[in-house]
Amino acid sequence: MPKKILIAGAGGFIGGHLVAELLRQGHKDIRAVDIKPLKEWYQRFPQVENIRADLQLKKSCDHAAKGMEHIYNLAADMGGMGFIELNRGLCMLSVLINTHLLMAAREAGAKRYFYASSACVYAADKQTDPKISGLREADAYPAMPEDGYGWEKLFSERMCRHFTEDFKLTTRVARFHNVYGPHGTYDGGREKAPAAICRKVIEAKLSGKHEIEIWGDGYQTRSFMYIEDCITGIEKIFHSNKVTFPINLGSAEKVSINQLVDIVEEIAGIRLKRKYKLDAPKGVNGRNSDNTLIKKTLCWEPDLPLRKGMEKTYAWIYDEMTRRK
Repeated sequence: MPKKILIAGAGGFIGGHLVAELLRQGHKDIRAVDIKPLKEWYQRFPQVENIRADLQLKKSCDHAAKGMEHIYNLAADMGGMGFIELNRGLCMLSVLINTHLLMAAREAGAKRYFYASSACVYAADKQTDPKISGLREADAYPAMPEDGYGWEKLFSERMCRHFTEDFKLTTRVARFHNVYGPHGTYDGGREKAPAAICRKVIEAKLSGKHEIEIWGDGYQTRSFMYIEDCITGIEKIFHSNKVTFPINLGSAEKVSINQLVDIVEEIAGIRLKRKYKLDAPKGVNGRNSDNTLIKKTLCWEPDLPLRKGMEKTYAWIYDEMTRRK
């Protein structure tokens, strides 16, 4: 400190929490950029330079990166499985953001660059069994990622690697596994499973119609990482001189979607009749984070229990929904 810091995608869920953490650390020279109108940002801080811009455009990236020493790229057109399976072309266009921002970072003389990748880069044939023990970083190859969104993430990882090799730009890449928590999307089609299930349970409780629709058969497994663990992990990875490769950033606590519904029902104090929508987007059968590498490299891993994080998330969504109502 002091550092001039750019947060791309600052109006989003993770970006807003990252800006809050950097302010808490004492940083004062922060530039926050997002394509959304300022009033639609999930969190916005008046002491930050807030800019609305389309970072798919090279000129926007040049302007955003000018004078910046540290750059965090969290910007992408994405959402939960219901969005990415139906909008592959839009997801692929996010490759323009990382490509143009890497070029701008190099031209601006940035010292360090962070790219937010995803567990969607992992090969589909490694995720067919709900009993999966965990995905290791090497499981991204031979390449068979999630169509659209996963390919964009994998390609952008390679861009970071080659900008480090060819242009000596220090880059860090984290593969996020299902981040959830307060100040996130919980309706509208882009929400992920934890927030969607909280919303559905709250709707059932408030309406008195005690049933819930679950996408798929409910046996598909995932791990879910609370937002505070995610932000801690981003900072540890970004500043580490040991993490020179894409690395998992996720919880190793695996649950089925049915078990996730059980947890939210217990929090809400209600039991619901379950209706399974078998033709809905549900993603792979099993996905979980193998944290061997992050524990070995950073002596740390995300560890907030899912139940505790879901209690906080449920409470925030409940307050938001009742306030709206």
